[in-house]
Amino acid sequence: MSRPARPAFALPPWLAHTLRAQRGPVPWSAVVRGALAAGPLLLVAVLAGRASLGVVAAIAAMLAGINDRPGSRRVSVHRLGVPALAGAVGLFAGTMAGDRLGAVPLTLLLTGLGLFAGGISAVGPVASAAGTQLLVASAIGAGMPLPESGWLRALAYLGGAAWLLGLRLALPTPGALVGDFRFDGERDAVADVYDAVADLLDAVGTRHATARRVALTAALDHAQDALTGPRLRRYASSSTERRLHAQYAAALPLAEAATALAWAGEAVPARASEGPRRLTAAVRGNTHTGPLPAPSRSAPALRALDDALLHAAEAFDRGRGNRDLHTRRRTAADLARSVFGAGGREYGLRVALCFGASAAIAQALHHTQWYGQHEHWYWLPATAVFLVKPDLGPLASRVLCRAAGTVLGALLFAGFAAVLPRPEGLIALVALSGALIPVATRHFAAQTAVVTVLVLALVMVGGEPQASVSRIGETLLACAIVLVVGHLPMPGQRGGGVRSRLATADRAAHAYLAHVLRESEATPARREADAPRLPYEPNPPRTDSRAVRWTLRREAYRALAEARTANALAAAELPALARHTEGADEIVATLEQLVDAITACAVHLDDSGRLTPWHTDRLTELLAELAEKRDRAGLHGPQSPASTDVPLAG
Repeated sequence: MSRPARPAFALPPWLAHTLRAQRGPVPWSAVVRGALAAGPLLLVAVLAGRASLGVVAAIAAMLAGINDRPGSRRVSVHRLGVPALAGAVGLFAGTMAGDRLGAVPLTLLLTGLGLFAGGISAVGPVASAAGTQLLVASAIGAGMPLPESGWLRALAYLGGAAWLLGLRLALPTPGALVGDFRFDGERDAVADVYDAVADLLDAVGTRHATARRVALTAALDHAQDALTGPRLRRYASSSTERRLHAQYAAALPLAEAATALAWAGEAVPARASEGPRRLTAAVRGNTHTGPLPAPSRSAPALRALDDALLHAAEAFDRGRGNRDLHTRRRTAADLARSVFGAGGREYGLRVALCFGASAAIAQALHHTQWYGQHEHWYWLPATAVFLVKPDLGPLASRVLCRAAGTVLGALLFAGFAAVLPRPEGLIALVALSGALIPVATRHFAAQTAVVTVLVLALVMVGGEPQASVSRIGETLLACAIVLVVGHLPMPGQRGGGVRSRLATADRAAHAYLAHVLRESEATPARREADAPRLPYEPNPPRTDSRAVRWTLRREAYRALAEARTANALAAAELPALARHTEGADEIVATLEQLVDAITACAVHLDDSGRLTPWHTDRLTELLAELAEKRDRAGLHGPQSPASTDVPLAG
């Protein structure tokens, strides 16, 4: 009698997340920008006799380098520029407050800034980066002993960030070598969408289909962001940009048909993915599509896929077509809901407590001469900012990575400082660290180690002695503060960030469902159920309705992706925190099934003009299952009127 196999050993989620690192090719363009950012700025400032301003500019370039992620040039303006402006404001405000306020008023002011920055961080990634730089720069301005005035420091800070942004806009990247120089990340992002569609078609009927559909959502989100960055004109201003917009829009019906096929789970012909692959090559090479594979029109979703391929080929060859990116601007009410909702309140309160407590302790230690001759009490609150940000990773993971990275970085710098000439050797070390940041961002511990080396080098160039031991001590103290505050009971329900994301996804899914059901009521049946369809009979033209539907579909899937990410981070917390969001993963999975089913219903509506009883029964089952799981997990959250009463009329 054979013994049952023992289950494989599995690390707890909080430890597994700590050890996990991102993978991918080395971003050589970002490495070059990093090498040309902080180091050269510091060198110019030292040669000009203004080393202190060079330190400020280098800090700004370093923080901008952390935000310099893959994407289009247009998106980089928003991703790098907005946080830099917030950092300059924080530096000016901190300098003014540090010069005029005592320890207690200064601590209260920094606590208030923490509440504000934490609240706005719930809006999104760019807002979170802006909140981070606002707090870090305000602590630096209040505590760093520099001879310059507040406005001069703020200008130097803006100059450092603007220098890296200028490098991002001016230097060529591999994607910019095809077609128009101005567009690099946009082309790759659109091509990745067609690749993701093909991957999903290859996975239809397999256990990989769900993961491929999630990857398709991520590709669409990335492309949408790449094409909707800030612009001087309302509409696309060049033929290349208009062509990219048309190619992105042509991918939406393909993605819809592929999702419907994946939801049905029936095998599709192997050649189904050949068309999207050829479109991928056409986008990357900026060429025409060439011949497409023969159609297979045996099912509604396959007919929709073939129609979408034909329309995409037309848009590619003519270079024009539907250029709507199917996005809606977030209204003031949406932003207020994010900032003042459950997620924003919990986020803001926790950041305020950590930032304020660390500033208070740092002030107390500073005024009791704990630091001796080293006047850098601002390190403690600035370190706490990076540790307390929930969107940067689970709390335990951040603390462990920060502690390990700081110890490693401080030891490395101590060795470098013992042998490098000053200041030229330290400036070269700053340039090297700046080049490593884009690679080190794949793991928080590695990023912390590189940033620690860079910061300690800047401190020495600014005139202070070697401070590796102090840096380690303050980081460990910040870790202890954040761990304690992170586990304190908070007013209201815990897991506010996950709850708010789930509520947003629920509203978006029900808005999408309500629109599709209205389409089914407004569109008469095109034929009897058993009537044959002509081989190349086009779908009925309902352009406006489809545009609205695709916008709602994009919003639903984007909200689901954000909810999935927030839940994954919450689930990787220590058990004391992770238990507050138990069951959220099941709700996200059911919502995804619901949105996939709605997409399949929409494709079937385009084909036949009405829903079958099987479709409505499946929607009813998923809605009932969703309500049951919400009740079981206690994750109700605010819902839209559409979510409370959706008639399933076919």
